[in-house]
Amino acid sequence: MNAEIIAIGSELLTPDRVDTNSLYLTQKLNEAGFEVRLKTVVGDNREDIQGLLRAALQRSRLIVLCGGLGPTEDDLTRVATAQALGRRLTLNGEVLEGLQRRFAVRGYTMAKINERQAEVIEGAEVLANPAGTAPGMWIEANGAALVLLPGPPRELKAMFEAAVFPRAARMAGGRSMATRTIGIQGWTESEVDTRIAPIYTSFSEVQTTILAVKGVILLRMQQWVGPGEIPSQLDDLAGRIQAALSDTIYSTSGEALESVVGSMLRKSGRSLALAESCTGGMIGAAITRVPGSSEYFRGGIVCYSNEVKISQCRVPPALLERHGAVSAEVAEALALGVRQALGSSIGLAVTGIAGPGGGTDPKPVGLVYVGVADECRCVISRRILPGDRETVRELAATIALGRLRGFLMSENARA
Repeated sequence: MNAEIIAIGSELLTPDRVDTNSLYLTQKLNEAGFEVRLKTVVGDNREDIQGLLRAALQRSRLIVLCGGLGPTEDDLTRVATAQALGRRLTLNGEVLEGLQRRFAVRGYTMAKINERQAEVIEGAEVLANPAGTAPGMWIEANGAALVLLPGPPRELKAMFEAAVFPRAARMAGGRSMATRTIGIQGWTESEVDTRIAPIYTSFSEVQTTILAVKGVILLRMQQWVGPGEIPSQLDDLAGRIQAALSDTIYSTSGEALESVVGSMLRKSGRSLALAESCTGGMIGAAITRVPGSSEYFRGGIVCYSNEVKISQCRVPPALLERHGAVSAEVAEALALGVRQALGSSIGLAVTGIAGPGGGTDPKPVGLVYVGVADECRCVISRRILPGDRETVRELAATIALGRLRGFLMSENARA
């Protein structure tokens, strides 16, 4: 049950626009029982669209086209699909009346060019678009099904849920994809693969993918199952990997690291304060992305300058003079100081050199210190991180959350 997605629009071939529809469609098609084998982005060119469609009809059971259903000259999906199939494109009176009513209700007179959106390919079933003016189509041809959907995500998602997903699920006959996602922090992609490759390569029915994403490793495992079938190989593999990776795993259900840390803080009844220098508020943004984080997050200080480190985070000036802002001593002082300043149980601090300038031989670009402190102890970590300025900042924020998780785990072990 192969599916493919064709995203249509010249704007998607520029650096200014991202095709997010394909991400959503992949997830929903997997849930419906289809494996997405190809994704293509094509510009507003009739011959290119036709060529892609003819090739897709030879290899895929379900083809989803998104975009190019508007009323303007560069909206070519309808005519290109009709020509690729060798079918007529005719004005549908019922669809036209619906469009006219929609404009009238809003107090507008429909322009003549909008009539193009009422053109329907011969043999197509019209898919209603309650959120916009461009109707979609479901077309069966050559043993395959083609779905034409508008490009705006709000319209596409509503139409897919209501009209496409049920049809796709029936085509798949109850087949579905079972998925497990394991989050790992503290190891590199190669370290993880070295440890678990002998395990996952012995499970032929499970597709395993290892992804490195902003300082964490995501291990995604998938198994296709029939109606009522239990993904036994997937469950067995997930259990063995969890045993092999142990405490490096922060999530077995796809949770983000900040959500996991938040749950740990909530369960422990402890609160958190942040002192961020090189990360400039990125850790606070991650923490507050989690609903309910006000239960445990007191606040954060972006202490970029030494003056703010001194005045707001209570770092002794002599310490900065002696060791410099990027040092283990200042990371410790920041963690202890912000904890006291904001009245929290735990203080988490980051200071580093994100670059591209500012590095020296003793303190190169990418050097980062993380401090975590409570009323009894303070733990300091030192790392030299690779990459450009933004990469260093992102990695530093993730590492800080990982260090906080480790701090809370060791606290639980002592208790």
